[in-house]
Amino acid sequence: MKVTLKRINDQFLFEGSNANGKTVLLDNTSLPDAQGISPMENLLLSVAGCSGIDVIAILKKQRQEITHFSATVDAERRSVDEAKPFSKIMVTFSLQGQIAPIKARRAAELSFAKYCSVTKSLDPDIEISYQVIVNGAEVSADGGTSD
Repeated sequence: MKVTLKRINDQFLFEGSNANGKTVLLDNTSLPDAQGISPMENLLLSVAGCSGIDVIAILKKQRQEITHFSATVDAERRSVDEAKPFSKIMVTFSLQGQIAPIKARRAAELSFAKYCSVTKSLDPDIEISYQVIVNGAEVSADGGTSD
């Protein structure tokens, strides 16, 4: 796997691209005229994207009908010397469709425990948690739902 990062203005705007030419804009979002997302935001999107692919793939194999999927990621950071790495990452999956809640919860569990390469690449000290909402109801660890 190889990606390329190229500076495209006289500030901090970069264009990242993969071998297929797909691109993403990265920028210093502390500037008022930022045109891209920050590298740390990109990392959170990567967590959501990687685990989202896992969840959808697992549910499709189980013939669950997904009509809507979204993920929201909230994170906390801490100061370590001059850096501010993540200390906590919380992913909320929202799904709609003909989906057994227990299967959706299990798919998320499998993603974070076994399949998601992005979270497996992060510092093990980062506390990663998730919640699953199916058709507007949160799914508990035992597969039950609450409104």
